[in-house]
Amino acid sequence: MTNRKYTVVTGASSGIGYETAKAFAERDKNLILIARRENKLNQLKKEIFSLNSNVNVLIFPTDLSIRENVNQLFNDLEPYELETWINNAGFGMYGDLENNNIEKVEKIVQLNVETLTLLSTLFVKKYRHVAGTQLINMSSAGGYTIVPNAVVYCATKFYVSAFTEGLAQELIQSKSEMRAKVLAPAATKTEFGQVANNLDTYDYDQSFGMYHTSQQMAQFLLSLYDSDLSVGHVNRETFTFELSDTLLPYAGQSKRNQKQVLDSTGDNE
Repeated sequence: MTNRKYTVVTGASSGIGYETAKAFAERDKNLILIARRENKLNQLKKEIFSLNSNVNVLIFPTDLSIRENVNQLFNDLEPYELETWINNAGFGMYGDLENNNIEKVEKIVQLNVETLTLLSTLFVKKYRHVAGTQLINMSSAGGYTIVPNAVVYCATKFYVSAFTEGLAQELIQSKSEMRAKVLAPAATKTEFGQVANNLDTYDYDQSFGMYHTSQQMAQFLLSLYDSDLSVGHVNRETFTFELSDTLLPYAGQSKRNQKQVLDSTGDNE
């Protein structure tokens, strides 16, 4: 293992992931960048070196919507010491459920839910007792509010919100060193609009009264990273960025919870 620590950013080829990588580079963080488009990753790498030539940047062109690539990616990262993992890869989808393309439905569930869960689990298993480590998962305002004509997308992001908020509490309760956090943007000017609507171009000014830029969301992510709180979200009504401990109900001390049974090693059965 090298003596360098790395921040991993998935979905780094555009939008929030692209700007987040640059923002961490400005903080002298070494980076591992993951996305499908190798040319975009190389472009980002050049931009980062123009900002800060002292950081080390590694690129891993990978299609994370393919199940077999996920475990392989984590295995490929074994030689590197990781400090922060940012699960930003994902996409949106608008349209009535009956009109959604079934292949796109399968892909959005794979990428937004299964890939994120597996990468989070692998990272937690290896680094939960390492001081200073953080897992940040990208949800959405649509992960706390159901948006018309986007029920599949919102469902995947509700999962991300619940999974990450629950994991955050689990890590705290178990006195782990790692912290898990969830970021929930509202409308943000990225390639999201084009992909979600199957369009070649997309006019955010025409479609939204208010939106943030990718650069603004990257700064919000840094605010969450610096915070002791677990949730950073954009209020859909005021478009202000807010930090909180949790947004979802958590039955941590409920008498209705299942009683945990320990085996002879002290592990939960």
